[in-house]
Formats: sequence, C-alpha cells, structure tokens
Amino acid sequence: MVFQSVEYLILLFVVFVFYWTVCRRSKNAQNLLIVLASSVFYGWWSWRFLGLLFLTAFSTFLTGYFMDRTANKQWRKVLSVATIVLNIGILFFFKYFNFFVQAFIDTFSLFGIHVNVHSLNILLPIGISFYTFTALSYSIDVYREKIKPTHDVLAYLAYVMFFPSILSGPISRAQKQLPQYFLPRAFNNGKIVIGCKSMLLGGGDEVVFG
Repeated sequence: MVFQSVEYLILLFVVFVFYWTVCRRSKNAQNLLIVLASSVFYGWWSWRFLGLLFLTAFSTFLTGYFMDRTANKQWRKVLSVATIVLNIGILFFFKYFNFFVQAFIDTFSLFGIHVNVHSLNILLPIGISFYTFTALSYSIDVYREKIKPTHDVLAYLAYVMFFPSILSGPISRAQKQLPQYFLPRAFNNGKIVIGCKSMLLGGGDEVVFG
C-alpha cells in the first residue's frame, strides 16, 4: 500500500472517522486504532516483515523498561548497547548483506579467482531505516536520561508504528513525539484544515513530479 493508492485513502478515511468518533474519549482507544491501522498499512506490503517491526518496537520498549528498574550504570549501558547492536545489525543485514557478498565476489575476480558464493536475494523491508532510528531514539534518550521510560506499551507502539510516517519519515524524536500519545487528542478544526491542505499539496507534488 502506498500513499497515492485508493487503498490508502480508504484506510485514512476509516481511521479518521473512528479516531474522532468512537475513540475520541480514550487515549488507549486512539493509540490502539493507530497500532491496528499501522499493522494493516505495513502488512499490506508484506506480513512477513511485520514481525521485524514488532521486534524493533518491543526490544527498545523493554530496554527502557529494564533500564528504569536499575540504577546500575554499567547494566544500563549494557542494555543500551545490546539493543543498538540488535537493531542496527538487523538494519545492516537487510540493507547491505547482498552488497557485501557481491563486493567479495568482485574483489576475488580481479585476481582471476572465481568464488561460487550466492547471495540470498534478501528483500529490503520498506521503512526499516525510519522505524529503526525512531525506536532507537527512545532507548538512547532513556539511557541519557533525557526522557523518562514509559510503561504504556500502546502509546509506545503507536509512536514507533505511526503509519503516515513509517515509510518516508521524518524520523521522530521521542522527546518531542512520544508525550503526545499519553493523553487523548481533542478535535481541532483549524489543525484539521491545515493538515488536509498539507496532504493535498504534498500528494499533488508527488503525483505531478513523482
């Protein structure tokens, strides 16, 4: 599913209606709707990679949770480094594994050595860079004590998985974005109009200029 598709417009309309009617009085309901809609949006392309998205989200969430339960600086550092290595490792594997395999083969071929190594033809999960760095910004900020860790898993998942930005960014910073998910959002006619205008202008530019 892409932003310029009919499916996306239908999803956006359904989410908009439910968000400001059925879910408008409860921040948990609003966050749950965002998580469900984001799962549908991301899984529309490939449900296989939805697990990677949840792995990144839950690993960074649990890192913050366990850092909150200890005052040991060394243990906090171990947790922070571990989640960075895990998620950056996943990112580099999917983005660069085939590149390095091909570079390895080409290097040996310069010396007349034929190496029979086959790449895995790994598909690159869409949006992996954006949601990886969005999630890591949270765990890093918790480690640096710039933000308090949250125990609200729904709010956190909504922050990481927010479907309008998961494919093309911008990368959200936890300090600014995450607190917005802790309270119910009230309907604001002025902001809705500005948002719709921005969407129309952005969508028009994408269609016209590609």
